[in-house]
Amino acid sequence: MPSAPDYSIIIPAFNEGAELPATLAAIRAAMAAQRLTGECIVVDNNSTDSTAAIATAAGADLVVFEPINQIARARNTGAQASRGQQLIFVDADTRICAELLAEALRQLATGSCGGGAIIAFENTQQAGLLGRWGIAAWSRISTFTRTAAGSFLFCQRAAFEAVGGFDQKLYASEEVRLSRLLRKWGRAHGLSFDIITQPAARTSARKFHWYSGPKMLGWVFFMMLVPIAVRSRRLCGFWYKRPVQ
Repeated sequence: MPSAPDYSIIIPAFNEGAELPATLAAIRAAMAAQRLTGECIVVDNNSTDSTAAIATAAGADLVVFEPINQIARARNTGAQASRGQQLIFVDADTRICAELLAEALRQLATGSCGGGAIIAFENTQQAGLLGRWGIAAWSRISTFTRTAAGSFLFCQRAAFEAVGGFDQKLYASEEVRLSRLLRKWGRAHGLSFDIITQPAARTSARKFHWYSGPKMLGWVFFMMLVPIAVRSRRLCGFWYKRPVQ
């Protein structure tokens, strides 16, 4: 059996056949530029398209299946299947560069238990004014509170396992809770949890094409007013339902 890699990149994917080729091409290029060895794992989260076959063809080292359609559970399933001591979670519609991966690995090797990155849209025109305002606001909140976006989150395996991984009682905002737990764990162990501000992780603006601005704002305000809603899959439709194209 080959020796374990230094780090593992984990991608949860539900019906992501259209996005995975670009995501995996970016990840393979970023991995090729690193001195450390890594593996790339795609978690097919009960897809009804060709996600698994496309992931294999596009360069995933391993494709695992998670039958329950839940983001937190898919990420945990990928972590359980991984062998690296550093875990990097990347969304299926998020593209990372070699410099971002290198900085995450550098931080993990020099006093960090984990962290995240500023998020930027690939197509700002598609996002529109509301999207650009929203991502700018999130960047400030993320940096100030040291909260990682689910699009890109990295951590030490030891820290991840110590805090119990992603909370499977949550259908959204599981990365917010994990960031909080990792910050607390890190403080107790003399380790930091920080947000990388340059370079950014670049993600798709597709939700701004799928949903109107008022509808997206409505979801945001509803989640703020009723935070317990993240425990209901039905109430977290923004993350789980896609309009018929």
